[in-house]
Amino acid sequence: MAKVFDCITEQLQEFIAAQHLFFVASAPLSPDGHVNLSPKGLDCFRLLSPHQVAYLDLTGSGNETSAHLEENGRITLMFCAFEEPPCILRLYGRGKTILPTSPDWNDLYSLFHQIPGTRQIILVDVERVQTSCGFAVPLYEYQGQRQTLINWAEKKGEQGIKDYQQQKNTVSIDGLPTPLGKIP
Repeated sequence: MAKVFDCITEQLQEFIAAQHLFFVASAPLSPDGHVNLSPKGLDCFRLLSPHQVAYLDLTGSGNETSAHLEENGRITLMFCAFEEPPCILRLYGRGKTILPTSPDWNDLYSLFHQIPGTRQIILVDVERVQTSCGFAVPLYEYQGQRQTLINWAEKKGEQGIKDYQQQKNTVSIDGLPTPLGKIP
C-alpha cells in the first residue's frame, strides 16, 4: 500500500497544508541512544520546494532533534490524516539546525509568523517521499491550537528563554551537544 514519490507533489503539498499537526523523528548513531519523536503544531511548517522543507522549532524541555542532526543529519517528518480520507505521509531526509546567529536565519525566519519562544529553524533536504494507507488511524476532530507554550514563553521573556535554553537545550539526553551549546 506504500507509494514512493520523486518529490513532494502538488497533491501532497495540499495534504500537508490541511494538517494541523506533524511529527518529527530522529536518532543518534549509538545503538544505546534514545530515538526521539516529537509532535509539532502552531503553523510552524513551511514547504520551500518539492525537495526542501523547514519548520520553526520552539523552545522545549529538550533539544534532541538538533543534537541528532548535528551528529548524523538523519530526520523523518510524518503527517497523518485524522480526518477523511486516510493517509500517512513520511518525508525522509537530511536536516540541519539554523540558529538566529546563522547568515541564513533572516531569509528563512521571514517565512514564518513570529512565535514567542522560537529556538531555531530545522531545514530538511528531502530524499524520499512516501505515503502509506493510514487505514487504522482513528478519526479525530480538530478543536484548535494550544496557547500554553506561547503563554509560557511570553511570561519568561526573551532573556528568560535564552537562560532556559542554555540550561536545558545545549545537550541531548544521551549527552550529545546541540548547536545551541556553541552560542556564548
